[in-house]
Amino acid sequence: MKNIFFLMLISTVQPLLSQTKLEKAITNLENNYEQEKVYLLTDKLQYAAGDQIWFKGFVFDGYNRSTLSTTLFVELYDSDKKLIDWKTVLLTNGEGSGDFKLKADLPEQVYFVRAYTPYMTNFSDDFQIVKTLPVYNPTSTKALEVAKNSDWSAKAFPEGGNFINGTPTKFAVRLYGNVSLPEKWSGKIIDVQNPNVPITTFTSLDKNVASFKITPASGKKYQVIIEDNTGKKQTINLPEVADSGLHVEVSSSNEGIKYSLKGVNLKQQLQNYKIVGTINNHLAYKANITQSTSEVSSTIPTKISNGANGVLQLAIFDEQDNLVAKRLCFIKPNNLKIEKAEIVGQNLKETPRSFNSIDLSPESYFKNYTVLVSEDDGSNTTEEENILSSLWLTGDLSSKIDSPAQYFSKNANTEALDALLISENWKRFDWNSVLSGTVPVIKANSQKFLSYRIKPLKDNALMRDTNVNVVLKLGENEPSINQFRTDQMGYIYLNNLSFDEPLNVSVFANSEKGKESENDHLFVTVEPLVTPTPFKGSLPATKYTLVTATENKKLPPAISKAINTQKNIKKLEHIDVQIEEVQLTGKKKDPKEELNKQLSSGMFSSVNSTIFDFVNEDQHVAGSTNILDWLQGRAAGLTFQRNNSAINVPYIRGQQAKLYLDETPTDASMITSLPVNNIAMVKIIKGSGLIGNAVLIYTMRGNMKSKSNEKDPQKNNLSVIKGYDKPSEFPIETLDTDDPAKKIENDTRETLYWNPNLYDSDYVPPRIKFFNNDTAKQYKVLIISFDEDDNILYENRVFK
Repeated sequence: MKNIFFLMLISTVQPLLSQTKLEKAITNLENNYEQEKVYLLTDKLQYAAGDQIWFKGFVFDGYNRSTLSTTLFVELYDSDKKLIDWKTVLLTNGEGSGDFKLKADLPEQVYFVRAYTPYMTNFSDDFQIVKTLPVYNPTSTKALEVAKNSDWSAKAFPEGGNFINGTPTKFAVRLYGNVSLPEKWSGKIIDVQNPNVPITTFTSLDKNVASFKITPASGKKYQVIIEDNTGKKQTINLPEVADSGLHVEVSSSNEGIKYSLKGVNLKQQLQNYKIVGTINNHLAYKANITQSTSEVSSTIPTKISNGANGVLQLAIFDEQDNLVAKRLCFIKPNNLKIEKAEIVGQNLKETPRSFNSIDLSPESYFKNYTVLVSEDDGSNTTEEENILSSLWLTGDLSSKIDSPAQYFSKNANTEALDALLISENWKRFDWNSVLSGTVPVIKANSQKFLSYRIKPLKDNALMRDTNVNVVLKLGENEPSINQFRTDQMGYIYLNNLSFDEPLNVSVFANSEKGKESENDHLFVTVEPLVTPTPFKGSLPATKYTLVTATENKKLPPAISKAINTQKNIKKLEHIDVQIEEVQLTGKKKDPKEELNKQLSSGMFSSVNSTIFDFVNEDQHVAGSTNILDWLQGRAAGLTFQRNNSAINVPYIRGQQAKLYLDETPTDASMITSLPVNNIAMVKIIKGSGLIGNAVLIYTMRGNMKSKSNEKDPQKNNLSVIKGYDKPSEFPIETLDTDDPAKKIENDTRETLYWNPNLYDSDYVPPRIKFFNNDTAKQYKVLIISFDEDDNILYENRVFK
C-alpha cells in the first residue's frame, strides 16, 4: 500500500490560486514559448551542377503541423556562406514545396540549404534546419572526398544530473565528432587511486552512445577510459561525488513513464518537492509531494500525450522552487504511432522505359500525399535522417547526432535512444530563465501570408493623409482599382496577400479641380514586410573535404548518371525548339489579329472596331503626354472634349464614349495617368452590341514589349512585386520515342517520380505513375501524409 499511498500523494495537482514562483514560470512558458521546427525533404542526397533540386518543407508546432506560419524561406548557400538563391514558399497546413535550378558552372563543393519561417527567427538559429548537399562538377578544379579520419571527443552524463554517494547511478557516455564517429567503441570505469582494476566495463550501443551503472563512494574520483575500434583512446572524468542531493531513475514503457526519486541527506526530505513534465514547452504533468518522505515513485500515463510519441522533459524542483534535477525521456519508444500506406493495386515492370503505377486507397483517412520514387540500386544504404527523426528528435535537439533515423527504424535500439536522451538537454528554453520571468523578445510575428508597405512620393515629397488610387494587376488577370488614404507617415499597406505571379502596383494621384494630376512626378516604392533574415549561425561540419582535382577525375556513379540525364534533356529541348521554329515559320498570321484575339474577350470582340497595335507596330507614341491626347484625329468619328480637370474625354458621334482599362470600366483621369509605354493595344468600338460606343485600352502582358523605337519617358509610379515562388512541375514522361531525331540512347534518371501534392480524387484512387529508366529493376518509394488529426503516415520501402 505504500507505493499506492505515495502515488495518491504525488498525483495531486494544486490549483493556481495564489501562484508560486514555479506556477508563474509555467504560465510564462505556456504563453510565451510557442516554437516551430522544419523538416526539409529533397529528392536526392547529392547533385550534379546543372541539376534541379526538388524539395518539400514540413513545418511543425510541436508534433503537429503548424498553423502559426504561412511562409517558409528556403535558402541555398555555398561553403563560404554566400547566398546563391532563395525561395519564398507558401505553406498550406504546414506544408510547402519548391525547387532550385543549379547553374551548370557551379563549383564542386558542399552547399547548404537553410529553411525557416519568419516566426522562427525570434529564437535561436540552432533550431533552423541547415541541410548539407554535396554538388559535383566534372569541370571543377576541386574535388569532393569523404574524410577518412575524424577526431572525436566524449562526455559522461549521470541520469538526472546528480552523482550521489552510495546511490547506484546510470551514466550515458556520448561521443561527438565533426565528421564521423567510429563504428564501434568500448570503455571501462576506474577509481583513480586504483587504476589497474576496472570497476565495470561497457560497449557502445551505437556510434553515438553507451551506458553503464556505478555506485560511487564519497571522496573517490572516477574516470572513464574509452577506446575505439582503431585503437584511439580518451580519458574523461566523472563528476565529483556529492554527499547529498536528489537521485532520479526513469524508464519508459507502453503503459507510461515510470520515475523514482530518492532524496539523500536532505533536511526536509522530499516534502514540497514538485515534479513537472513538459511536452513541446507545454505543461503535460504536474505533481506535488505533500508528505515527508525520502523515496517516491509513480508512473505517468501515456494519456498525457494522447498516446502520441514524443519527448517528455521531467524537471524536479525543491521546496524553494529551485531546479534540482531533470531528465529527457521518450514516450512509448517500443510502440511508434506510424500509419502505413494502403496500397490497393500496383503495376510495376522491369522493362526499360515501361509505364508503372501504384494505386493508394481512396477510402483512407489520408487525402494528400508527398511521394518520391527513385531507382533502387540494391545497395541497401540506410537513411541517416527522415521526417520521423526530425519530428521526434533532431528538430528539438541542436547537437549533432549520427544517423538519427536509426532510432525510429524497424530494428531500433530503444536502450540507445534512452541513453541518448540522458546525454541531452532541452534547449528550447531554460528553466532558470523562465523562473526568473524572462520572456522571449518577439520581433517577427507569425503574419498570415505576405504584406507590403507602399510609399508614394510626389515631387520628392511624402503624400501624407492623401487619397490615391492603387491599381493592382496580377499576371494576366484583370486589374483592380482600389482607393486608399495614406497614413500620417505617407504609407499605404497591403496585408495578407497570397499570390505567385508578378503583381503590378501602380499609384495614381487624384487630380484636383482645374488641374492635371501630374502623375509624371509620382514615384512609388514597395517594401516587403515579410522578408528573409540574415543567417547568423554557423554552417554545420560535414564529412567531406575539398581537394585539388586529378587529371582523371572520378565521379560517383549517381553523378555520372545525373550528368547524362542533363544531356538527354538538353537534346530534347533543342529538338523541340527547332520543331517550334519550323511550325511558326510555316504559319502566316496577321500579328494585329492575333494580338486582338489574345487580349479581347468575347464581349469586347467586334467587327466594327478600329485597332491600334503597339506591340507589333511602331505607333510613335513616346512623344505624347498620354494615350487620349495621342488618339486625337486618328480614328474617324472619334473626338475629344476637355473636362473641368483639363483632361481629354473621348466622344464618338457626339456621345461620350465608355472607357475601359483591360476591359474594366474606368475614367479619363485614370487613363491619362497610365504610362504610354505600358499600352499594348487600343480598340475603338462604335455602337456595337452591349458595349455601344467605347474606347478600350489594353496594357502589356507577360513578355510583351512596345515596338516604339523612341525612348519613352521614365514612369516611376509603377512597381512590380514578387510574391511566393511557384513550384516547377516535375516532368512525368517517357524519353522513349519512335522519332530517330529524338532518340535517347541511355535513360539514366534517378528520380523517377516527385509529387509533393498527390491528392485523393473522387473519381479514381490516388495514383503514383511514372516511367522506368533503362536500368531500374526495383524502386524506392517514399510516401508521407497526415490525416486531419495530424497522425503521420510514413512508408519507405523497396518495391520489386
